[in-house]
Amino acid sequence: MNTIYDVRQLLKRYGTFIYTGDKWADIEMMEDEIRELYRSNVLDAKSFQAVMIILRNESSKLT
Repeated sequence: MNTIYDVRQLLKRYGTFIYTGDKWADIEMMEDEIRELYRSNVLDAKSFQAVMIILRNESSKLT
């Protein structure tokens, strides 16, 4: 997993489609969904960390 596109595809596998038209809001919502998947033991720690790094890198590009 390397890009925000990969994160979107991961979320799609679990039935979550996020697109608000606001990239910042999309990243926030993706973080929330990924945290929920991790808490529910759907994602392992390694995948969770990889996704969070991607999302934080994307959010830092917006500021």
